[in-house]
Amino acid sequence: MKDYFVSYILQKTHATSLQEKEVIQKLWSGYGNIIRIALQGSELKSIVVKNVQLPKKKHHPRGWHSNIGHQRKLKSYQVETNWYQQYSTQSKARLPKCFGVAQKDDEVLIILEDLDMAGYPIRKSAVVWSHIKTCLQWLAKFHASYLNKHPHGLWEIGTYWHLATRPQEWDVLNDIILKDAASKIDAQLNNCQFKTLVHGDAKLANFCFSKEGQVAGVDFQYVGGGCGMKDVAYFIGSCLHEEDCERLESKILDTYFKELHLALGNKNEALEKEWRNLYYVAWADFHRFLKGWSPEHWKINSYSERITKSVINNLS
Repeated sequence: MKDYFVSYILQKTHATSLQEKEVIQKLWSGYGNIIRIALQGSELKSIVVKNVQLPKKKHHPRGWHSNIGHQRKLKSYQVETNWYQQYSTQSKARLPKCFGVAQKDDEVLIILEDLDMAGYPIRKSAVVWSHIKTCLQWLAKFHASYLNKHPHGLWEIGTYWHLATRPQEWDVLNDIILKDAASKIDAQLNNCQFKTLVHGDAKLANFCFSKEGQVAGVDFQYVGGGCGMKDVAYFIGSCLHEEDCERLESKILDTYFKELHLALGNKNEALEKEWRNLYYVAWADFHRFLKGWSPEHWKINSYSERITKSVINNLS
C-alpha cells in the first residue's frame, strides 16, 4: 500500500501504526483488493479497506474484455465512494461505517468498519427460511430509507445488469423473442411510479451474518435508482434453486412487503400493488442479462423461463 494511504488511514483512525493482516478478497477482474488491517493505538482494533487499483492488464474471468466493461467498473468505484460519503449514514439497514475515502493518481481507498469485529463474522453459502427473512428485512429497511430519493452521483439506473450498460450481452443473446422484448422489459422497470435506491448487487455473498441471526450488507458499487423488486428478485435467485423459488414465492413477497410497510411507518398499498407486479419483470430482466452473459449458468432454469415468457406475453 502506498505511503500516502498508510498516512491517511493513521490520520482517520487515530492509530499509531498498522499492519496488513489478510487479503479478504481480490476485486473482480484484477482491480485491487479488500484488506483487513490491524491497528495499534486506536480505539478500533481493526478496519477493512477497499483499495481499488487500475489493472495494468485487463482480465475478465469470463473473457469479457472491453472498454465498456472497463468504464463501467471505473464508474462503479466512483459511485461507491459517493455512496459512502453522501448516502450511507441515512440507511436504516445495517452496513459498515465509513471512516474516510481517499483518491490519489489511479487508486481509491475506502476505509470501512470491520464487520467481523462488529459482530457480523458469518458468511453463508446456503440458507434456510430464517436467513432469507432476515435479508428481506434488510432490503425492506434499505429501500424504505431512500424512497423517492434521487440518485445524485450514483447510477441513474441501479444494478450492474441493466440494459443500457450491457449492450454486448444483449448483442449475443440467442433468445430472439427475449432479445426483442428486452427494451420493453427495461422500460417497465425504469418507468415505475415508485422509485428508491437499490443496492444493485444484493446477492447472498454480500450479506454478513451475526451469531444472533442479524445481517449487514456490503458492496455498494452498483447502487442507484429503481424499483426495489430488482434487489429482491436478484437476491432470491442468488440463494434458492428453482423449486424453492416457486414454492416460496408468495411467502417471499408477503414477508418483504410486510417489512417494507413497517420500515416506512405506514402501508403504501399503491406501491405494493405496483412492485408486486414488477417482481416478475425484474426477474425477467436479470434472466435476459444472464442468458447473454453466461448461457450455461445454473440460474437459468424452467422457473425463470416460465416467468420470462409470462412477462413477455403480458407486454402486448
